[in-house]
Amino acid sequence: MADTVFEVRKLLRAARAGTLATLADGGQPFASLVTPACASDLSVLLLMSDLSAHTRHLRAEPKCSVLVVGAPEGVNAQTAPRVTVTGLAEPIDDPAAKARYLAIHPYAARYADFGDFRVWRLRVLGGLYVGGFARAQRLKGSDIAPDPAAVAAIASAEAEIIAHCNQDHAGALAAIVGEPACMVAADIDGCDLSVGERVVRVDWSAPVSDAGGVRNELVRLTREARERASR
Repeated sequence: MADTVFEVRKLLRAARAGTLATLADGGQPFASLVTPACASDLSVLLLMSDLSAHTRHLRAEPKCSVLVVGAPEGVNAQTAPRVTVTGLAEPIDDPAAKARYLAIHPYAARYADFGDFRVWRLRVLGGLYVGGFARAQRLKGSDIAPDPAAVAAIASAEAEIIAHCNQDHAGALAAIVGEPACMVAADIDGCDLSVGERVVRVDWSAPVSDAGGVRNELVRLTREARERASR
């Protein structure tokens, strides 16, 4: 179970696009392309316009789901790992959530302050993970949720971690992704690095519980990257 949960969290945190399913008038299912980001506690953040059909649907019925898909093993799309999370969505006025969303999707800064745009949060209540062809497992929201104490510990240290890595360890970050990069977010499952116009996800080997765990993972990743480069 622990391995499956970690795979689910890695998929969610790495996703840069997904499919939002809402209920239109009369209960007709409606699917939309969205660009999710995960808060440190794994709730799904969406930046959406009040003018969109799916936002109107959520105001009438907050029940929804989001599907994100990883890379397939080959030409068969059914081999791709994917997870559908279900829950309740609500608009929030939270500068920290908006900042995290824009750290993951910096291009959205062009319209994030428009009057009709706002951040929505999906509280994950359950999910279905498919690890590939004929590999499915249902999960409760409590199964997927990260440890609250660990989330709080990393969140309280995140700004310092980011500043320290960008100021003093730019070379290590560049080694990890193979080109100049700067850290824009960190959590118990990994970190996000800005590389040119892209923001890439870097996973830890396992969830960490404090800033020391983050440091150990970055040291490991840097060592492994430099060993690969020297071969």
